Amino acid sequence: MKLEFHGAAGGVTGSHMVLHARDLRIGIDAGLFQGGDTDRNQDGFGHDPNRLKAMILTHAHVDHSGRIPLFINEGFKGSVCCTHATRDLYLDIQVGD
Repeated sequence: MKLEFHGAAGGVTGSHMVLHARDLRIGIDAGLFQGGDTDRNQDGFGHDPNRLKAMILTHAHVDHSGRIPLFINEGFKGSVCCTHATRDLYLDIQVGD
């Protein structure tokens, strides 16, 4: 098993990791970079989102969920797994803005 960090390493925003377990690849969060790192939001993810089977969204804070729409635009087609409360809050944030 291997865990790659593609965001929030050396900082506190832009959380994004990929968990490799044999042939399975799972994304964890796709957060927005904030503060002085906002230019990184358009840099891509450091891997091909289309190769992921699923994504785990740990919670709805924008630094963990804000780049999910970009993630989908870049080819992610898997399921997003999260608690019901996180899903409800995330959808409310996306629709309510």
